[in-house]
Amino acid sequence: MMKILAVDYGDARTGIAISDLLCSIVGSTTVIHSRRPEKTLEEIVKLVQANSVGQIVVGLPKNMDGTEGPRAELCRQFAGQLEAATGLPVKLWDERRTTVEAHNILSAHNYHGKKRKDTVDAVAASLILEGYLGFLGR
Repeated sequence: MMKILAVDYGDARTGIAISDLLCSIVGSTTVIHSRRPEKTLEEIVKLVQANSVGQIVVGLPKNMDGTEGPRAELCRQFAGQLEAATGLPVKLWDERRTTVEAHNILSAHNYHGKKRKDTVDAVAASLILEGYLGFLGR
């Protein structure tokens, strides 16, 4: 039994979602507040170790036409660093529209201002994880 950790990598905030042991639902979420990639990496490694994580999925921000821009390259590099730091397989997952969907979900539940800003990345990571778990379940 292992858990899967999803990452919505950002410049200042990185959303994290971790599955349950059966890899069927999102079990927990958090946000890492850091502008330093090495600090974000360090915090994710701690979460991996503390939560019996066996696989990582990193959101890959593609353009709506399927092309990749500079942000996607940063995520690819970060995914490589995660794989090296944890020794775990790291998959990339198309995250188009997850942030938009996260904002819509939070609006529907009256999350606004700072409350939304502090939560949106965790919700986006949850959407990445839900999409990936759905793919695995097919």
